[in-house]
Amino acid sequence: MTPEDAARRAAELREQLHHHAHRYYVLDDPEIPDAEYDRLFRELQALEDAHPALRTPDSPTQRVLGRVLEGLAPVRHAVPMLSIQTETDTTAEGARAFDARVRRELELPDDAPPVAYAAELKFDGLAVNLRYEHGVLVQAATRGDGETGEDVTQNIRTIGQIPLRLRGAAPPLLEVRGEVYMRRDAFERLNARQRERGEKTYVNPRNTAAGAVRQLDPAVTASRPLSFYAYGLGDAQGLPAFARHSELVGWLQGLGLPVNERRRVCSGADELVAFHRAVEAERDALPFDIDGVVYKVDRLDGQRQLGFKSREPRWAVAHKFPAQEQATRLNGIDIQVGRTGKLTPVAKLEPVFVGGTTVSNATLHNRFELRRKGVRVGDTVIVRRAGDVIPEVVGRMPGAPGGRPAYVPNFVMPRECPVCGSPVRREKGSLEHRCTGGLFCAAQRKQALLHFAGRRAMDIEGLGDKLVDQLVDGGLVRTLPELYTLGLAKLSALERMADKSAANLVAALERSKHTTLARFLYALGIRHVGESTAKDLARHFGTLDALMDAPREQLLEVNDVGPIVADSVRQFFAQPHHREIVERLRAVGITWPEASAAEQGPKLLAGLTLVLTGTLPTLGRDQAQALIEAAGGKVSGSVSKKTHYVVAGAEAGSKLAKAQELGVPVIDEAGLRALLEPAGG
Repeated sequence: MTPEDAARRAAELREQLHHHAHRYYVLDDPEIPDAEYDRLFRELQALEDAHPALRTPDSPTQRVLGRVLEGLAPVRHAVPMLSIQTETDTTAEGARAFDARVRRELELPDDAPPVAYAAELKFDGLAVNLRYEHGVLVQAATRGDGETGEDVTQNIRTIGQIPLRLRGAAPPLLEVRGEVYMRRDAFERLNARQRERGEKTYVNPRNTAAGAVRQLDPAVTASRPLSFYAYGLGDAQGLPAFARHSELVGWLQGLGLPVNERRRVCSGADELVAFHRAVEAERDALPFDIDGVVYKVDRLDGQRQLGFKSREPRWAVAHKFPAQEQATRLNGIDIQVGRTGKLTPVAKLEPVFVGGTTVSNATLHNRFELRRKGVRVGDTVIVRRAGDVIPEVVGRMPGAPGGRPAYVPNFVMPRECPVCGSPVRREKGSLEHRCTGGLFCAAQRKQALLHFAGRRAMDIEGLGDKLVDQLVDGGLVRTLPELYTLGLAKLSALERMADKSAANLVAALERSKHTTLARFLYALGIRHVGESTAKDLARHFGTLDALMDAPREQLLEVNDVGPIVADSVRQFFAQPHHREIVERLRAVGITWPEASAAEQGPKLLAGLTLVLTGTLPTLGRDQAQALIEAAGGKVSGSVSKKTHYVVAGAEAGSKLAKAQELGVPVIDEAGLRALLEPAGG
């Protein structure tokens, strides 16, 4: 490729990648699969490596620069980043007081029309200033003290929602003000990952986002899932003429900057009150934390007339909501047994109003996190509740009045399940304690029934969540075998259960009795035994009795079975109540063809890995997978150099392209059937 061709292609790739990043991060409407984006990205990377002069500051490859800073350099703001006055009266009077103050300072008569306000959400994150020159991001800085912030350009580049180059005709200079924040689901995933690793968890999304932005290593920032919303301007040159703030925000959106859609122009105090109430009612359903709403006089000439007071604009106010963190006393710690057997310590709290509701219970997650936080009975603790997130104790307040006595022993997890009395175990390296009662434990009963009835398990059509709730709560089903004692009379008597639905369920239960050993094993819900492992166990042992009596050494001989899975299988079948349930299930007529490993015939695809993609002419995906596995092959969900064949049907997607790229043989359904035919057969 000539230098001219390389430059032209690099420009094309940058344009395409900017377009697709905007579709993905800002509009949440991607046009191409991730694999195609990655391919374009790698192509641009290769061109820039071969021709370093083509590497531009706005190139998508420059989002993570990798250099660790010694410190954050100060940045003097050309236009100060001022704070907004806070209205702490969370009632309607807070909005009415602001409107009255604006009307008074604008010297409006009582009969003047209502003032128009731009009403927006008050994000609970970190304010930043993004400086664009001729449409290219050249600097990002924190608010700091309003006059001087910190240079966080390297870290801000890692946030996918923030464009490195603005779309369309950008002015020569544009400073965009906005908020870096972390979504609640991203925060929960991050903390779950920290707990799995046995590492420190984070207190709340706001502090986590702020800490990530101020990291000295941008790679650390890139590992934290941050988001951004724009809401205003700093310094600027060559702007279009705007009459209203609401017009300006719409213009920012047109440049490719993310702006929140939950905003409106309100006319007078009554509409401000309605907006405040509506957002407060929706607060828990939002995907991110807010601590109030912001009202701004919409007309820019009105803003100029009102001006500033004590470094705060007279034309704006933040109208707060009730806090989502509060302090209260920890009165005790109970144990809750979850639907999967996990034991969770639960704080019993002095009731406290937080996040819009009264909280008296909050999760402590596990023993190890409880110890890290240093929480003991009698402490004054900080409780957090945001949205649909379960209330949690995030830490203790040392030295708080009314603290605990001089010594309180550490909390200890019980050795027996408080629900069923079965032994409690913690796997090596795990942070979770679990009840081993499984099918026998009442706390796990509903989950066990739903799993047992699943499509890939016993496939009992019609046995869903609501019906399981009725059956368990009504005392009709306490164990799995009791499912098969349900008759038309019992089912028809249930609320909202028609005779036809009852008959269909009875028929589905009868059909489910004819299954395979692999499905039955998977349906039992043995910890760590998924579909693939269940098939490997069934294939290796051939009969259920052989598996139930197998010592650990024999289990370790099974393909892909390691010490954790082997111990889990042994513990399951070592429980007398589990063996009793298995025997009762066999007694109600559940059967499957059993054969010894030696009797299973030739394995034509033994040792081969295949990938299915697209729609085959006559075989469903499950059917094709069953045929491959019955012949000793393995079905994988992704294509790699270790893949032996890709079976492609109509509308095959990125997996077909990957196979062609790696040179993996591609066959159709006829080719698959040929592989399954014995030689000369």
